[in-house]
Amino acid sequence: MNTGQSLPVMLKELRLATIGRHWAEMAKSNKAQKWTHERYLSELCELEVSSRYSRRLTRFQRESKIPPGKTLSNFDFDQNEDINRAQIEALASNVDWISQARNLLLFGASGLGKTHIACAIGSGLIEQGVRVKHYPATALVQELQRARDEYGLESHLHKLNKYKLIILDDLGYVKRSDGETQVLFEFIAHRYETGSVIITANQTFTDWDQIFADSMMTVAAIDRLVHHATIIELQGQSYRKKAAMAQK
Repeated sequence: MNTGQSLPVMLKELRLATIGRHWAEMAKSNKAQKWTHERYLSELCELEVSSRYSRRLTRFQRESKIPPGKTLSNFDFDQNEDINRAQIEALASNVDWISQARNLLLFGASGLGKTHIACAIGSGLIEQGVRVKHYPATALVQELQRARDEYGLESHLHKLNKYKLIILDDLGYVKRSDGETQVLFEFIAHRYETGSVIITANQTFTDWDQIFADSMMTVAAIDRLVHHATIIELQGQSYRKKAAMAQK
């Protein structure tokens, strides 16, 4: 006859750690409040599901490498009235565009909040259970170059598929060299219609020939990115410049 002494062992074997920590305490509530068996089991399962969800989000946020503090709640939309707040909030809360492997391209001069918006959208999507990875563009290019040098570029690109959204920040800082250009194009071609990308860049498409050395490659990269994309161009004066002027 099972008297419950083996229950902690079985819960550990089943990897139900949260139930293992709370079943005895909740059994007292069960007895005091005269819960049904179904209510008792439901309460335990709810604790387990909630704990796993919280741990998963914490893991997703940590692995994303999104800088701390980049959320929509602390973004000053009043500083740039041209930004459609409802549109940005929808991108951060609605995962449909991620499911459709659509892209978001953010253009604008330095200091207008492109990185903050991109990261805030990424953080919002993590809350919806989406795996996100943030890269400075130069860092991703260097990572892909190392993989190529070790004859593992294709394998590495497939490993990145686990991230439904990749944020490629400051594309314009990628050096115009054959090596960097090639792996960047390989990445864009690989993600096409398979995974979403957010790209921030100081340069609009007309200046992308400064990034890609080959004009045909430039056109091919742009074509893949814009096919399923939302494009937002930020206007105005740098937030940092405004803050410096106000302080002065």
